[in-house]
Amino acid sequence: MYDLIVIGAGPGGYVAAIRARQLGLKVLLIEKDQVGGTCLNRGCIPTKAYYNDARFIASLAKSDQYGVTLSGWQFNLAQARENKQKIVNTLVAGIERLLQSYGVEAVHGQASLLDGNTVMVDGTQYHSRFILLASGSVPAVLDVPGMDLPGVMNSDEILELKELPGRLLVIGGGVIGLEFASIFRAFGSQVTVIEYLPALLNSLDQEIGKRLGVFLKRQGINVMTSTGVQSIERDQDKLLMVAEGKKGPLRLQADAVLVAAGRMPCTEGLNLEQVGVKTGPRGFIQVDHTYQTSVKSIYAIGDVIGGQMLAHVASEEGIAAVESIAGLRKRSASPLVPSCIFTIPEIASVGLSEQQARERGIKYRSGKFQFAANGKALTMAETDGVVKVLVDEADVIIGVHIIGPHASDLIMEGLVLVEQGITRSQAIDMIHPHPTLSEALKEAILDAGGEALHLAPARK
Repeated sequence: MYDLIVIGAGPGGYVAAIRARQLGLKVLLIEKDQVGGTCLNRGCIPTKAYYNDARFIASLAKSDQYGVTLSGWQFNLAQARENKQKIVNTLVAGIERLLQSYGVEAVHGQASLLDGNTVMVDGTQYHSRFILLASGSVPAVLDVPGMDLPGVMNSDEILELKELPGRLLVIGGGVIGLEFASIFRAFGSQVTVIEYLPALLNSLDQEIGKRLGVFLKRQGINVMTSTGVQSIERDQDKLLMVAEGKKGPLRLQADAVLVAAGRMPCTEGLNLEQVGVKTGPRGFIQVDHTYQTSVKSIYAIGDVIGGQMLAHVASEEGIAAVESIAGLRKRSASPLVPSCIFTIPEIASVGLSEQQARERGIKYRSGKFQFAANGKALTMAETDGVVKVLVDEADVIIGVHIIGPHASDLIMEGLVLVEQGITRSQAIDMIHPHPTLSEALKEAILDAGGEALHLAPARK
């Protein structure tokens, strides 16, 4: 008899298992694939390996600025793919050793719920006081003719491409689609992004989204918004996408098509309905603020419950759920979540956007600072982008939005400022090291009060 059975060893499940062992619980972890889940094997890590390759390639175009003359270079997708897999294998092995060191028992196979305390894997039954569902998500499938044609891929499959497509069509202008668009454009593909909505990354601060559109166009990425895909057909050795755009019907030819139309919960085979675990209209498991499902002994976290489908959110939800199960404080993970998008340049944000502040009736002022005026960014030859800060009437920082070099690393300071309710006057007293990219954040905070030191004063 176990204290806790965790189904799914992604960033939510394996972290929950470790936390449970720290609290003295006897734990069984069940995984049908590799530990690390989508994030480590088919998401965050492999895409960042490719993203680092793409950033390096982008820097080659500026080699003359560094005093380096290149006589010629070639990108080898096979070598990049091999390096990506080495990184994944290293991290998978590391997590397996970590779980062993904590004494987490592990079983490989498909888990099925028999009741609120029993799980079956390959004919063997396992019993536990509690069960935690952390089975993650899978790429969503569009209900469009031609989705099953060779060369039409989801975000898992494109990572295993052995040859670089000359022309790549990306269906979906969300985070996944735009990250792959940036990567494959740097690799050398001609890339077109098809987005059904009027704007890219609709949940982002609108100004940041518009700036990204400008940068993508400058890189040679063709973006088509307000465009709906109707079908994909085979055209000899090519793919032909039929779509309806702003100005009428479109026919677009490509060597490969990436479908990046969101994700859906991975619950197949779990027998949720039979044991009484309730799901919502889109199939996501319904939970309360402690991550307890409609069955009292069963909890659920991560992508399978929807919400912000991010690895770092799943990990925090896993910790919170286990602490509730162990009888510690009953809580949910912090609602304030930093988001990062690994396009070129990067985007990161935390807190309220301008449109969200307006919708809530919050009066605010904004401050901005361009990376083009930041010394460190100039030395890196990465000057595209801006830091934007929102401050409310009480002088409290309520939002930080960054598009530019290393935005994903810079946003943590923004999280602390917003999470802790730091005021602008408190923040400007903090000394930032020079020369660093972080100085751009301080200048943006200063600018929210009209006091930026490295911006010319506004004309009166």
